Amino acid sequence: MRLSTRSEYGLRALVSLVHRQSDQPVPLRVIAEEEGISEQYLEQIFVELRRAGFVVSVRGAKGGYRLARSSDDIRVGDVVRLLEGSLAPYDCLESEGPGCARQDRCYTRKVWQRLQNTIEDTLGQMSLAEAAAENA
Repeated sequence: MRLSTRSEYGLRALVSLVHRQSDQPVPLRVIAEEEGISEQYLEQIFVELRRAGFVVSVRGAKGGYRLARSSDDIRVGDVVRLLEGSLAPYDCLESEGPGCARQDRCYTRKVWQRLQNTIEDTLGQMSLAEAAAENA
């Protein structure tokens, strides 16, 4: 399973906000420069992060973005799920959708289901604060 740059960049940008530990909004341009991410791409990601309530935007000369709530209350899994969609390694494991025609005789389904559960458990337990502390 491969995650896209959407979740990688989204998490990096959010961790950047955590490291600032400030209520002052940070211009997206600053985060984009520090993280080496296209500002236009980051704008698209932040629209979704704002709509989901992870960040708030502040307009004006001293505007930018800040976390909408404590980094302890934001789960990495929630952010990744927002930006990626399902965390299922295969479509047949999706809770919504047609499932798998071979489900009743699929000998490897347990492997993929266990992988999905491990991914969801790991990302679901980790807060944004913990993710930020990993490299601090």
